[in-house]
Amino acid sequence: MLDSTVWRQHHKDNSFRRYISEFCIIDEIDLLVEDKELYSVLKAKLTKKELKLFAMDCANVGDDTLKKEFSYDDAALEKAKFKLYKKLKQDKTRLDFKESSRTREG
Repeated sequence: MLDSTVWRQHHKDNSFRRYISEFCIIDEIDLLVEDKELYSVLKAKLTKKELKLFAMDCANVGDDTLKKEFSYDDAALEKAKFKLYKKLKQDKTRLDFKESSRTREG
């Protein structure tokens, strides 16, 4: 399950739940129950480039490698990280990660 995702290219397990919880400031217990569904929301909320940056940054890939991978300089990398983590903290993004958002829709 979720073996061929961008996340799994940089991580041995589906630990994205822990990172979403940390960066979105949501208790893990409140997140969507199914990993596949949670990852789908993450994928929908971030661009491909942001998702890859998130996966690589959470895997503690060095800044030099990130700059080379994305053709960034120091300022562009910091700006991209700031934008990514700001997006994760926005209410419109955070709420979609919550299990309670499913009952709200239906």
